[in-house]
Amino acid sequence: MDFDDTPEEASYRAKVRAWLDDHAGPFVATHVDQRSHADYVAWCRSWQRALFDGGWAGITWPSEYGGQGGTPMQKAIFDEEVARYGLSVGAFTLALGTCGPAIIAGGTPEQQQRHLPAILRGEHIWCQLFSEPGAGSDLASLSTRARRDGDEWIVDGQKVWTSGAHHADYGLLFARTNPDVPKHRGLTLFIVDMTSPGIEIRPLRQMTGDAHFNEVFLTDVRLPGDANVGPVDEGWRVALTALASERTALGTGILRTYTTEQLATVARTAGLAEDPLTRQRLAAHHIRAEILRLLAYRVQTALSRGEPLGPESSVSKLAFGRHVEAATTLMVDLLGPAGVLADDPATEFCAQWGPRLGGGTEQIQRNVLAERVLGLPREPVVDRDVPWSELHR
Repeated sequence: MDFDDTPEEASYRAKVRAWLDDHAGPFVATHVDQRSHADYVAWCRSWQRALFDGGWAGITWPSEYGGQGGTPMQKAIFDEEVARYGLSVGAFTLALGTCGPAIIAGGTPEQQQRHLPAILRGEHIWCQLFSEPGAGSDLASLSTRARRDGDEWIVDGQKVWTSGAHHADYGLLFARTNPDVPKHRGLTLFIVDMTSPGIEIRPLRQMTGDAHFNEVFLTDVRLPGDANVGPVDEGWRVALTALASERTALGTGILRTYTTEQLATVARTAGLAEDPLTRQRLAAHHIRAEILRLLAYRVQTALSRGEPLGPESSVSKLAFGRHVEAATTLMVDLLGPAGVLADDPATEFCAQWGPRLGGGTEQIQRNVLAERVLGLPREPVVDRDVPWSELHR
């Protein structure tokens, strides 16, 4: 394929750059990158509101909900240009990347009208209540229960590793509504107000001192009868939409790590610009970044054409995770002893496992590629047709 911008894409890129030149400066100057910091949430809300006011929020979202009705390639161009300023949507990553797309795909018109514009305006931050102590990679084994009580739902259970729950306004909850069918059936997605009685959020303190992840306990939490996203007991299909969106966002996030220019500047400052090993590592970084950028363009082009997303997202996600590992390690190495003391490099170094685990672990991505690309047999599953209530847990 031709990786150069079409005339229309070049014109769009020029408009993006012009707007960023006029508006990004104050946000770069006040950028807060510590995700447990109170100012971080305020900064993210302000930046998201600026994007909305400028007509850049929700590039691919339907215009009737405040989006721009644009193409995936336009979104890729916009993300690429924004990343050059070191900016991102931050606390709105899950709202824009997984929760919003799930509501677009399976929500009712009332849910879409209520929640989607509020996300784009920077008013509502979302979290994803999926993983549990006994259900991570095998998400369908989750045990959080939602049962009917008149015209309401009552939810009981526990979630863990919930990113940003401590500052989220809403959550997208995955719960079991029918225990008497196989585990991939009988699941339902729900919209949850995170201020609801019965929700307890316990931040998990990390070795850096930050607390980005949380345990979330749900005890007799009452939800409206129409809180489900998509049909009751058919949440797995809608959840796959959310997970695919997350995986694509992670796999095409190439510019959301250190650029070659940033690393080269640090190398020069450290007097390592002429060191052969350092130059080799910088060259390898640049090559990986360019490969991933072009692979991301392939993914976005396929989406723009309405083609189903194939194994490319798994390839992108695998490669991106390894690229982040190499980039953050190189930055810390270039800085020397100061690298483990400086806030941003040390935090990024410790966070390198996030892209390799979130949205499906590397092992899951390899299974996808083995089955869909190499044609290898599916991994044996002995409980596929066994009702969840009969499984040994």
